[in-house]
Amino acid sequence: MTLELAAAAALGIWLYLVFARGRFWLEFVRRSPAPGPLIRPPSIVAVIPARNEAHVLAQAIHSLCTQNYPGDFHIILVDDGSDDGTAAIARAAAPESILTIVAAEPPPAGWTGKMWAVAEGVRRSAPFSPDLLLLTDADIVHGPGTVEQLASRVESGYGLASYMATLECRTLAEQLLIPAFVYFFFMLYPPAWVINPRSRAAGAAGGCILIRRALLEKIGGIAAIHGELIDDCALARAAKRHGAQVWLSLNHDTRSIRSYRTFGEIGDMISRTAFTQLHHSVLLLVGTVVGMVLTYFVPVAASLSTNVQTAGFGSLACLLMSASYFPALRFYRGSVLWSVVWAPFLPLVAMFYLGATVRSALAYWRGAGGKWKGRIHNTTP
Repeated sequence: MTLELAAAAALGIWLYLVFARGRFWLEFVRRSPAPGPLIRPPSIVAVIPARNEAHVLAQAIHSLCTQNYPGDFHIILVDDGSDDGTAAIARAAAPESILTIVAAEPPPAGWTGKMWAVAEGVRRSAPFSPDLLLLTDADIVHGPGTVEQLASRVESGYGLASYMATLECRTLAEQLLIPAFVYFFFMLYPPAWVINPRSRAAGAAGGCILIRRALLEKIGGIAAIHGELIDDCALARAAKRHGAQVWLSLNHDTRSIRSYRTFGEIGDMISRTAFTQLHHSVLLLVGTVVGMVLTYFVPVAASLSTNVQTAGFGSLACLLMSASYFPALRFYRGSVLWSVVWAPFLPLVAMFYLGATVRSALAYWRGAGGKWKGRIHNTTP
């Protein structure tokens, strides 16, 4: 009877996720209506924080230099203490007329390194008097129309517009785990809810955010999110709190070229912010473990039950789970056969993510949470 009740609860969860959580899984096949053309193109400054990004930066800079954007556009690269020739690579990739390179000072206490670098870039954008600021990462390659598309979106009435970049999906580890990363992200931040001004949901993807400069100033600048590890979503929340509309979508032409070659590297990427997402709460961690067991593992166990009703609940929950995951796999892999075969294995992927979340909590309690690029941004008090 206990398994039957758990299976019924799991089925209820999947009915909610599939049909009542903003249809988040359809984001992988949904195409947003194109915004209208720009009548008066706003001026834009792109700010790129970079710390030891020589291996990816040239492509990212080149993609910004070759934008089909009709308005004023400038790039500010903030070199955050790199020792691999990042600044030289950037200098060789763009003409001086479009690129400014800034050397960031060490971050003050309480600031993450990235936020301090972004704040410095925003400060140095002042002489250009930009209408909009493009906050992007050193590993993001933009399609030639990305800036114009986002600018059109913002000019249509949004304060902040963001593209979730398409992540690398070449190595075995990436193929098995990366589609779920974006799937889980949209489950947490359904774009339909983010876009809805009546919803409190607010999310953005830090690799590609275009924001009105006036809105950023109204929020309190980057200083308002200076200590945030999940800074993109924090910025979106702040924008909504100040009355702005936020737009979020997926884009094939905006790509991250950062590769995660092994399962360990992906685990490190997840662990860096997973416990932060839970606000460093033991109660939320326990709730997450229980919730994931109920959501992903109980349906599988129930489907194997000899009790017909229990097996029916579990099998239907598994079917809903696989069906909702299929579009993410199809988006990343393209092959229908691969997507059909791998979709039922989402519980195994969820187990990996759950392990990374527990590992994130353990790192935090050891005083080594949020480690990235040689810095620890999130330690115990």
